[in-house]
Amino acid sequence: MNKIFRFCYSFSNYSVARREEKIIESGDSSNIEERNMGLRLKETFYLSHGVPTLAVDDSIPAWNFFNSWKEQFPTRPSSILIISAHWDTHVPTVNVVHQNDTIYDFYGFPKSMYKLKYPAPGAPHLAKRVKEPLLGSGFSHVDEDKKRGLDHGAWVPLLLMYPEADIPVCQLSISSNKGGTYHYNMGKALTPLKDEGVLIVGSGSATHNLRAIAPRGTPPAPWASAFMSWLKTFFLDGRYEEVNEYEEKAPYAKMVHPWPDHFFPLHVAMGAAGENSKAKVVHDSWDGGSMSYASFGFTTADS
Repeated sequence: MNKIFRFCYSFSNYSVARREEKIIESGDSSNIEERNMGLRLKETFYLSHGVPTLAVDDSIPAWNFFNSWKEQFPTRPSSILIISAHWDTHVPTVNVVHQNDTIYDFYGFPKSMYKLKYPAPGAPHLAKRVKEPLLGSGFSHVDEDKKRGLDHGAWVPLLLMYPEADIPVCQLSISSNKGGTYHYNMGKALTPLKDEGVLIVGSGSATHNLRAIAPRGTPPAPWASAFMSWLKTFFLDGRYEEVNEYEEKAPYAKMVHPWPDHFFPLHVAMGAAGENSKAKVVHDSWDGGSMSYASFGFTTADS
């Protein structure tokens, strides 16, 4: 783990220096954001980011999945819109910044974790583009946060997926006082952004009951397995409306998600793929007996 940390830390410091050079050369970080604007993407993703130490611990079963992301999905997006479970607001909110800070919104971890950096440029143009379709789709208010950077639900997976930190990133909040259908409709409003090369990623945990975590190597708990079997079945059958109503439909829903914040990013990613999209499992592993790292891709239906 120490070897991995030294690499990440030194590479992140290098990225900071290069980012400053690029901004000075271009005069505006938004120039970076405008690359590949002609690119059209067909997939959105929901990724289970698990624990913060995923960033540096290659013994976590999902580490290789995130670390090999560019081999599996080599198309480079123009920018990234990430919906993290760790930004919960009353109304949809986007961060409008030119440079993302790294937020350490976790406690009690090794000191090395608080030295990691993910200095991705901000995506203020994308933030404005996120607001437009949301407001046009019946969301009465969308806030802007002009100070917030990336929380660990965003930067931990991105550190492994795009370690160069050179793709502009915008973060969108969830509202855990709303329901699955609300977040699904939020995603539907964002569907056109894929035609601008925007990679839309929901980041949470397919199962998230921290009080039920067991030692590593413990088999998945029956209640967690039952929930995941239900979810995969309904995804593969395209029965998204019932997934939106998971709290009433799914087995052990409240046990798996005592609070819905880590599940709602899934609904946004699901909706953003558009009508009649196809779901697939892109990764499936467990850790601690109750934490699923299952991740899903949603492919837009051919028009």
